[in-house]
Amino acid sequence: MKTTTTKAPAPRPAHEPGPLDWRTLVGWLREDGVISADEAARTVARCASAHSAQHPLQRLAVVGVAREADGHVLDIEQLTQWLAGHSGMDYFRIDPLKVDVGKVADVMSAAYAERHKVLPVQVGVAEVVVATAEPFIRDWVPEVERQTRKSVRLVLASPQDVARYTAEFFALARSVRAASKLGGQGGFGSFEQLVELGKANKQLDANDQHVVQVVDWLWQYAFDQRASDIHLEPRREQGVIRFRIDGVLHPVYQMPMGVMNAMIARIKLLGRMDVVEKRRPQDGRIKTLRPGTGTGASAVRGDEVEMRLSTLPTAFGEKLVMRIFDPEATVKDLSALGFAPHDAQRWQSLTSKPYGIVLVTGPTGSGKTTTLYATLKRLATEEVNVSTVEDPIEMIEPAFNQTQVQPHLDLDFAQGLRALMRQDPDIIMVGEVRDLPTAEMAVQAALTGHLVFTTLHTNDAPSAIMRLMELGIPPYLINATVLGVLAQRLVRTLCQACRVREDDAGTTASREALAELVKPWQISGKYRPYRPVGCVDCRMTGYHGRMGLYELLVVTETFKSKVSREPVLEALRSQAVKDGMRPLRLAGAARVAEGLTTLDEVLACTPPVSG
Repeated sequence: MKTTTTKAPAPRPAHEPGPLDWRTLVGWLREDGVISADEAARTVARCASAHSAQHPLQRLAVVGVAREADGHVLDIEQLTQWLAGHSGMDYFRIDPLKVDVGKVADVMSAAYAERHKVLPVQVGVAEVVVATAEPFIRDWVPEVERQTRKSVRLVLASPQDVARYTAEFFALARSVRAASKLGGQGGFGSFEQLVELGKANKQLDANDQHVVQVVDWLWQYAFDQRASDIHLEPRREQGVIRFRIDGVLHPVYQMPMGVMNAMIARIKLLGRMDVVEKRRPQDGRIKTLRPGTGTGASAVRGDEVEMRLSTLPTAFGEKLVMRIFDPEATVKDLSALGFAPHDAQRWQSLTSKPYGIVLVTGPTGSGKTTTLYATLKRLATEEVNVSTVEDPIEMIEPAFNQTQVQPHLDLDFAQGLRALMRQDPDIIMVGEVRDLPTAEMAVQAALTGHLVFTTLHTNDAPSAIMRLMELGIPPYLINATVLGVLAQRLVRTLCQACRVREDDAGTTASREALAELVKPWQISGKYRPYRPVGCVDCRMTGYHGRMGLYELLVVTETFKSKVSREPVLEALRSQAVKDGMRPLRLAGAARVAEGLTTLDEVLACTPPVSG
């Protein structure tokens, strides 16, 4: 398992056993040349009036200790790294995604961990790795080794992390265990059993709260980790929880199938789904809050978060996926979405037209919905009626009139669009053009003076024109209605905290690779390539967040002439480029040159350049 551990230098002479003292730490910082004599004196004066109950490292971080070399104020992680080196221990940054919480809770009790200010972080066959914030208190080690029959390896971690994750990990393990006991060896069969237990006792059994706690922990944990999706997946022996972060799935936790069944049942109940029905897929949605900040009068309420739920029957039970929608998605400007100035100006001009069709293309998960919602939010003034037909409604937006497709009621995209035409709309958004009737209704809406936004699944922008013709829309109607096509992808962006510049040799090699990548185009201007390294902020991946790459085709009179004459895809692509379209891979190459992403990321998600 990859860990966020920093190897320590040779140990210094042994310190007297006992807790750390802030005055001793200030003296060591001065001895090691980390701070100056004047800064040491100032730190002593400031610490004397600081909160006495704090851990000495926290106390130093709060008062602010300036490093002599550059004047930089050391935060608690930097102070912890220094202390690890000074005491000859390995530094460890606790990554909750890499900790097996169930095994951790088997090593010691929560009370024992809190009393000694320690937290097991890795449990192997013959060794237990224990994080501590007190490197010179080790009298508990023999007892743990005797109880576990494993050797203990100590690592130094931030006292804040040790305290926080001790509370979180043991609370989660306690809730899962209690829930398992409540449901017997197999856990709950379903959430209805909880209700029946409650009815028998005139109120819900107290142990019901454990399932609630696990679900609440799951959501808040996902928000903290910037997850876009939560997967609850049944397996033969254990249920598996995974988070998708920056487009990549990470395993988070394993739990008894009975507990996972109870969690899924509770989430379905909150999402107004049929809890009993497990044989067919279902959709739902939930609104909840992110954790707030502060307490009392200074408390700040957390942002409202919307989640879309989807269930699917599998071989070992019901799988549930929760898509988490960013509450800030609809208020992002074009630069925040990743638009280059060239494309942002053309996109704003295109979407300001009074009528016509604007297509957005790309695979599932490429950010089409975010782009459309952000654009529609900007256009949805009080003087404009914006109406949508979606399957499903991705995010509830008060500025829009949103309609959910319901096939069992004969309300598909074509029928919904036909109904919208009688609702006096100005701007219409159709979730997806899947068939000829929907395409024909979109064309009809554009011809009658409406601005229509919709999506298609094609590899690039010119292919969307061919796709419309494959559906059966004649070229003359395409020329009369389609204003432009935006193709897009999402790439991971480099972590700003740990990325490093390529050296001269690497820069030359990567520039040659980039030039080969975008042929027959050429890259000019500044070139500042970076490579990923990995740090605690990005969970050692080297990447943090994602941004869009865009390819914008604007339909010009010359382009229309190509469409009218039995079009060939290569001819359409060539003309679009002449009219100002920059291919997706070229957009990605520009982001590589700016040091925002890497060549591998661009290659993985964009089609080759043609023409």
